Amino acid sequence: MTTAQQLETVDRLRTRPFPAERGWSADGAYGGPGFHLADLLVSEKFWEDDGSRRAEAEEQFDAELVALVTLLGRRWGEPEELDLGEHLLRSVEGEPVPEPLSLVCGHVGTLYAWRVGGRRLAVGLGRQGTESPIQLLVLVAAGDPA
Repeated sequence: MTTAQQLETVDRLRTRPFPAERGWSADGAYGGPGFHLADLLVSEKFWEDDGSRRAEAEEQFDAELVALVTLLGRRWGEPEELDLGEHLLRSVEGEPVPEPLSLVCGHVGTLYAWRVGGRRLAVGLGRQGTESPIQLLVLVAAGDPA
């Protein structure tokens, strides 16, 4: 997905009504009452990688995230950095974590978030393991998910 397509996806999800029930939309976004979640860019899987392909992809995705945060920051100002470590710890300890953060705190360390039009919009990188793909994702929530 190009940067322009990423921005189109962000704008589409930012203004789309939230679904009444959890599920997938025709364009590949996952949503439920009060949230949308979508991949903007997904890397290859890293099966049988000696670590070099993964390292290259990490650099590329870090750069993609910085570029997207910069572009969104030009629209809405500096983002708030949300460290999801506390939410992950609560989840591991069996404590409730509000949705949609419960869906991402296991593989996203930090979200860069803005309040836009009564909603909370955030982007971040998902990393589920050394062999799994890296994800650049967007999360849109009603109110404040943190």
